[in-house]
Amino acid sequence: MTLTDPFPADTIPRWAPSPPWGAPPDPEALARAAVESMGLRAIQIGIVPEQGPGRVGLVGLPTWMWVQDLGGATWGPITRTATSGPWSVTATAEVERIEWDMGDGTTVVCTTPGTPYEDRFGDMDSPDCGHRYEVQGHYPVSATSYWVITWAGLGRSGTIEMDLVQEGQIVMGEAQVLSQ
Repeated sequence: MTLTDPFPADTIPRWAPSPPWGAPPDPEALARAAVESMGLRAIQIGIVPEQGPGRVGLVGLPTWMWVQDLGGATWGPITRTATSGPWSVTATAEVERIEWDMGDGTTVVCTTPGTPYEDRFGDMDSPDCGHRYEVQGHYPVSATSYWVITWAGLGRSGTIEMDLVQEGQIVMGEAQVLSQ
């Protein structure tokens, strides 16, 4: 066997109407398989005032929101490839924005993952993802991540959009001044 004659002498060439590996798969189906392998999930809410029993924020002070578990599967970008026989499609996903429903009729749109609050910030507003409550109460908060996934392969390309939601709750109270 040589490079000019790669087949053994006893090989019988024959014509086939389609390649031995079958017809090409649907590229969008392969793209969806690539997306499935990414394990995309809703963010873990980072928020001050913190959620939980005994945690109360003060009306009028800033509320900071951020992605607590920043990573490929919660913010992106993340890229995966799905294959079928000799064909492959590559998809890349990233969050375009997070819409925070603050539970008081306000929606805050953030195009960054936000800045985690630190005590040294005091009563400063968040530089990129914040809110201020004006009335005390219990507020359900939800963070909807809007993913945009671009894919290409088998001579085609496209976009898939996906929304993932995480919910929480915070309590806002008023500071009481005591005088005698």
